[in-house]
Amino acid sequence: MFLKNVLLVSILFSSFIVNAIENTAFRKMYLDAEKQIWLSKPDEFKKLYQQLHYYPLQPYLDQQRLMHKINIADGKEITTFLDKYKGTPLDWPLRKKWLEYLIDNKQESLFLYHYKSSSSATLNCAYYRYSLKKGVAEKTILPKVTKLWTVGKSQPKICDPLFKQWQKAGYRTESIIWERIGKAADGGEHTLLPYLTTLLPNSQKYLGSLWHKVRRNPAYILRRNVFKKFNEREAEIFTYGVKRLIWREPDKAIGIFNKLKTKLKLTSVQQKKITQSFALSLANKNHPKAQKWLHMVDEDFLNESVVQWRIADVLRKQNWELILRELDSFPKALHQTKQWQYWHSRSLIETNNKEQGVAALKQLANTRHYYGFLAAGYLNIPFNLQDDPIKSTEIEKNTLLQHSAAKRAFELFHIGKYSDARKEWNYWLSQLNDHDKLVASTISYDEKWFDRAIFTLSKVGYLNDVDLRFPLAFHKNISKYSKKNNIDPAWAFAIARRESSFMPDANSGVGAKGLMQIMLGTAKQLERKRVSTKYLLNAKNNIKLGTKYLKILSDQYKGNNVLATASYNAGPHRVKKWAKEAKGMPIDMWIETIPFKETREYVKSVMAYQQIYQHKIGKKEPLFSDLIKNKI
Repeated sequence: MFLKNVLLVSILFSSFIVNAIENTAFRKMYLDAEKQIWLSKPDEFKKLYQQLHYYPLQPYLDQQRLMHKINIADGKEITTFLDKYKGTPLDWPLRKKWLEYLIDNKQESLFLYHYKSSSSATLNCAYYRYSLKKGVAEKTILPKVTKLWTVGKSQPKICDPLFKQWQKAGYRTESIIWERIGKAADGGEHTLLPYLTTLLPNSQKYLGSLWHKVRRNPAYILRRNVFKKFNEREAEIFTYGVKRLIWREPDKAIGIFNKLKTKLKLTSVQQKKITQSFALSLANKNHPKAQKWLHMVDEDFLNESVVQWRIADVLRKQNWELILRELDSFPKALHQTKQWQYWHSRSLIETNNKEQGVAALKQLANTRHYYGFLAAGYLNIPFNLQDDPIKSTEIEKNTLLQHSAAKRAFELFHIGKYSDARKEWNYWLSQLNDHDKLVASTISYDEKWFDRAIFTLSKVGYLNDVDLRFPLAFHKNISKYSKKNNIDPAWAFAIARRESSFMPDANSGVGAKGLMQIMLGTAKQLERKRVSTKYLLNAKNNIKLGTKYLKILSDQYKGNNVLATASYNAGPHRVKKWAKEAKGMPIDMWIETIPFKETREYVKSVMAYQQIYQHKIGKKEPLFSDLIKNKI
């Protein structure tokens, strides 16, 4: 029976992985074997392990067994495993744990043999220390230590002896100390600043203290006699502080900048950076002086955000003559952006240059883009999806699937280990040329691993396969719960596509979970009870709650899905305030004035995606034609 099982697994997994997708027995066996490792039942584990001899994920059982109770006695087996799987996702978890074990057990020679460069300060410090002890010249090692020391946070204690040797050799210079102070002050651990201040010469210690005070409270720069010597360091601290102060107290920031910019001898670059920060902050706040500062921004600092706010500022006034003059004043390079083309065309039409404006809009309407759809909607003409599907053959797919990383990736995906699956996928893709990456994306789409197709096409830069980039993923549940909540399923598809690219395990930095990125607090309100993370990471549950929340938001705004979409991202409280301030403004104009860049781009993406999904599910309603007609 055992030989029969081995032969079956070999046939399934050595030819074409799709054959194995229908087979759940070996996946269950693998998951059972994993449990036996952690339950410390070696006999049960061994029995299952032997039956999985040809299963693609068997190496993960070896890895987990070796990691479970790592021991010097397993050194030879660990070495063999790491040599065999070097560079693959199987390598680093075991190697890292092994290296940490070797440090704890003072196995310096073995550590040096297995060391691999990484972002771990602990491992890197150990490597440099052991290398020096083995006789590697200081001039080879110590210059590399500078990078380890010059960070904006505290480093592990294992680095201390190394840093002492580095300092004694003369590498901790005044300029290096200032570099670390700058990193700690600007985004690092400000609690590190008092220690770093003690390293400065007595004449400069006040500067370290000043950095710390300004980091804790940028309004400190408003006090009298804060800046005493008007030197280069004070100018640097002032630049940092005033760029933060403008977001809190704009008028005071402008006043202190005008008062001290000459005394502090701010460089041209510093003044340009401050001007850019002032312009963005004031525009974000709809400050009366925003337009003035936006036009003061140097052309070299005229980034996407500044351009956006210059456009938004004139759109708020709804004066087409002014809009046209503003757009014409931009550098020629910016005239190629779709945003510029749309609003320039509209302003031409509204200022009696209709023929020229319509011609430009017709050209823009040929693009699959938010502004292309706006152009088509304004002209009431069909939009263009520019669909050009990837062409691949079954032979190409089968050939690619012979790669062991591909087999591991798809198996991990099908047993729900999405994070590990993505690591294997990325490793596999690193071995492929661009054409084979496109073929790989068609395989992932076939296997309903939709997010890998989406991200792979984006990475390669092939954006015209509409089915792969905008799949009808989780179609059954999205359609079911959209119908139940009486919302447009295309809208729900668009939200899920924008929120997670259909990753069921998506987890944002602010705590949003799952396919439609539901916050635990929101889920609790919707379910009227506490909801677990596990519950939200279930795609069906997530879709049920996401569509329910969309319905609530849509009702709040009387069916205006643009405002509901903005609320889904930024929260209803903010959007109600923004909408109140812009009452009567056309919707397409209002979108451009949304203060949060993330929300502004989010709304544009969701509206464009909704248009695509409406087409895919056969809805004929002109989404963008209606959008342009509506007002706040």
